[in-house]
Amino acid sequence: MSQQITAIEAAWQDRSLLANPDYKHIIDTVIRDLNQGVLRVADPIAGGEWQVNEWIKKAILLYFVSQPMQTQEVGIFQYHDKIPLKTDFAAAGVRVVPPATVRYGAYIAAGAILMPSYVNMGAYVGERTMVDTWATVGSCAQIGSDVHLSGGVGIGGVLEPPQAAPVIVGNGAFIGSRCIVVEGARIGERAVLGAGVTITGSSKVIDVTGDAPVEYKGLVPANSVVIPGSYTKSFPAGDYQVPCALIIGQRKASTDLKTSLNEALRENNVAV
Repeated sequence: MSQQITAIEAAWQDRSLLANPDYKHIIDTVIRDLNQGVLRVADPIAGGEWQVNEWIKKAILLYFVSQPMQTQEVGIFQYHDKIPLKTDFAAAGVRVVPPATVRYGAYIAAGAILMPSYVNMGAYVGERTMVDTWATVGSCAQIGSDVHLSGGVGIGGVLEPPQAAPVIVGNGAFIGSRCIVVEGARIGERAVLGAGVTITGSSKVIDVTGDAPVEYKGLVPANSVVIPGSYTKSFPAGDYQVPCALIIGQRKASTDLKTSLNEALRENNVAV
C-alpha cells in the first residue's frame, strides 16, 4: 500500500505521470479495491473516530481524469460517462430494483437492498442496509450496516478538498423520509432522524431532554431520536428563526433494532 500511496501522491502533483501505464495501473487497482470493499475512503479507528484516507480520494479524482468518455447501453437506457456502472450484484448478494444505479468504485455489502436510488463512486454501504426509493448516497459517504435510508433521503458526497471528511452514518441508524445529511455530518449508531431533518457540518443539534440544552455541531450522538426544530437568531434586520435539529429522546439499546425503532417512534411521536 505504501507504493500505491507514493504513486498516487506523485501523480497528484504531476499529472503528466498519468500517461505512464504503471501509474494508470496503480490508480485502476485502487478503484478496483474500493469497488470490492478492500479499501475505504474513511476507516473507523479507536474511540469512535474516523480516519479520512486523503490519498484514496485523490485516486478517485485522478481516475476521473484518466478515464475516456464512453457510451453504455443498459436495456432501453443509454449513458455517456467516464465511470462504468457497478455490476455482479447477484454474486455479491445484493438486491437491486430497477432503475437503481451504482457507479463503479462504490461498495455495496451483502444483504443490502437498493430500491430505485443512486449510489456514487467511493461510497460504502454496509450489510443489510436499505437504500429506499429516490434516496441518494453521495461520493465517499460511509453508510453502516443495518441502516435504513428512507424515501428521498439525501446523503451528501465530498471529493474536494481531499482532506474533507465524508458523511458517516453509523450502524443501525434510521434516517426518515426527505432527510438531508451533508458536509461531513456524522450520525451515531442506532440514531433515529424523523422526517425532514437536515444535518450539515455546521448544524446545531440540541439535546432538549434535560434541564438545560446541550449543543452538538454537525453530530447526532448514538441512540438519539431527532426531529426538526428552530432557534432564534439575531440579524441586523431583526430576530428570525433558524433551522436546527432537536434531540427529544433516546432509542433503547436493550431491545432489538426493530422493536427499539417502533418504541422510539411511538414514545416520541416521530414521523418517518
